[in-house]
Amino acid sequence: MDWQLDRNLKKPLYKQIADFIEQGISTGMFQPESMLPSERILAKELGVNRSTIVAAYDELQSLGIVERKKGSGTRISTDIWGFSHKRIPNWGRYMEDGSFLPNLPFVQRIRTEIRKNNVINLSSGELSPTLWPGEQFRTIFTEHPFMEPLGYDHPKGNASLRQTISEHVSEYRNINILPSSILITSGAQQALHLIVQCLLKPGDAIAIEDPSYFYSLPLFQSAGLKIFYLRVDQNGINPNDVIELYRKHRIRMIFLDPSFQNPTGVSLHPSRRKKIIKISSELGIPIVEDDPYSLISFKDENATTLKSMDENGNVLYISSLSKIVASGLRIGWVIGPPKVIDRLADAKQQVDFGHSIFPQWAANEFLKDPYFDIHINRLKRELKKRRDEIVRRLDEYLYGEVEFITPEGGIHIWCRLKQPFNDKQLLEESMRKGVSFVPGSVYGSGKGYVRFTYGRGETEQIEEGISRFTDALNACKQK
Repeated sequence: MDWQLDRNLKKPLYKQIADFIEQGISTGMFQPESMLPSERILAKELGVNRSTIVAAYDELQSLGIVERKKGSGTRISTDIWGFSHKRIPNWGRYMEDGSFLPNLPFVQRIRTEIRKNNVINLSSGELSPTLWPGEQFRTIFTEHPFMEPLGYDHPKGNASLRQTISEHVSEYRNINILPSSILITSGAQQALHLIVQCLLKPGDAIAIEDPSYFYSLPLFQSAGLKIFYLRVDQNGINPNDVIELYRKHRIRMIFLDPSFQNPTGVSLHPSRRKKIIKISSELGIPIVEDDPYSLISFKDENATTLKSMDENGNVLYISSLSKIVASGLRIGWVIGPPKVIDRLADAKQQVDFGHSIFPQWAANEFLKDPYFDIHINRLKRELKKRRDEIVRRLDEYLYGEVEFITPEGGIHIWCRLKQPFNDKQLLEESMRKGVSFVPGSVYGSGKGYVRFTYGRGETEQIEEGISRFTDALNACKQK
């Protein structure tokens, strides 16, 4: 057998062998009814234990690809392409071969555990139910009958909602654009997917922040992009690093979260914002600005967006109602040059034939309602209380063991633990203690960091959550 195992792959050896034989059958290398090498001979040839070959043959037998008889050996099924033999698709192979990558294991683990009632959720990047404007939506549903047609809407999204968002971003973000420059999406995530799929190609170089929420998204790797990193300090990224990356790698797009960045909570300094806009204009590099948090600043003024400083149409601006109203509403938008928005809208039509009218109608009514200001002001007050509470408890329970910059907005706090720890071990121990957090490695940072979210857990849960985390950390130290 002129083939060798790749021992550097994460795929188990028996799976590699089974996959190779299955591929060989598909290509005609192995013919129906032909005998496969004996377990001992193949084990010797490939340099593995006989048990590895047994496991590979067992897997092929379970799929109906081979027939095994004691004393007679293993042969390719005589009826592999026939009708009398029922074959089960090798779903594991299909899942491995798919071009879209799964979430990181840490992310999958956390999402599974937080569904349990006894877990205090300091990990999910969303608001708690008590911060949702549920009563106001009930009032809207009662006092404003839904009269919209239920057919397919405009490819860019409902015209009334796009007009309202145009007015909204003008008032709250100082972004002056026409409704034709807006595309309604299923949250910010879909906007990012559309941009990557429609405006970039495999092999293109992009720049993202380090650490960054973008690092945790498989969509960049799935698209075959080359990812380079812009280090984040207490003032955000350094614009000079963009120039350096452009010179070395000809980066084609920059992805930034400049206001109360996820996960660090820091904001890009005003002077750096100006410089990054200037660099974008000089080099012709588009900036994708993800802005979920600028309206929830704990200071009197909202954070300035990059898009409001953009005079040449270099910035694609993404925002949503997920972090300021309710995540389940699934209303987001992307703002950019009309021809770019047309391209993204065409792709969205191919995916889902346009956004559902009902959440668009609900979002439109809420954004127009005078209560919106009341809600945002209440949200900022409540989030600041929770921010103050988690800072207080971190100082109380982990004094001298943790460092952090107190965020001035948003919903996340980024902590560096002074003592080294194992990400997986600490997460598992924390789950056992009944509290969730996100390890810093999920965001591409070096070792030693964790992210807590104070927007999801209730204020009275925060102390208990940090207490449980402290117990988990101490337990790991003793192991």
